[in-house]
Amino acid sequence: MSCNYESDDQECKLNGCLFFTSTKLAREFGKIADEAFRKTGFSPSHAILLYHVNLTGGIQQKEIGEILHLTPSTITRLLERLERKGFIAKKAEGKNVYLCTTPEGLAMQSEIIAAWNQLQDKYKDVLTEEETRRFLEISNKLLKSLDNRKSDKKI
Repeated sequence: MSCNYESDDQECKLNGCLFFTSTKLAREFGKIADEAFRKTGFSPSHAILLYHVNLTGGIQQKEIGEILHLTPSTITRLLERLERKGFIAKKAEGKNVYLCTTPEGLAMQSEIIAAWNQLQDKYKDVLTEEETRRFLEISNKLLKSLDNRKSDKKI
């Protein structure tokens, strides 16, 4: 059966839609990631944020938001929990807020890496290394193009 946009077959239209397919894929990846990070006590977003703070030793709050593609309000919400539990510390310098490591946060790094590796292992059963590399290449191309469009509209 041919799948095109004029077809009356609703399933066919949905499977041919990049938005629908990528959203469905993101939900499924989210479930797998939640399972992988569950034993750390963090959501995947909390874990990757803490990982980056630990990796850098200190990073601007704005910069971490850009790296993770998260809005300032989402970053603030994630940071509040990590700070409250003592995994990160905030340090203000003028108008900038820096996120700094703590001994408690650093102690979690190996667990975060283990969970990350477990998550990566789940994908190895589905895609070959070459398919994974190509998927990431195409996804990053799309993201870069969409980011450039946003930047152009701000000017």
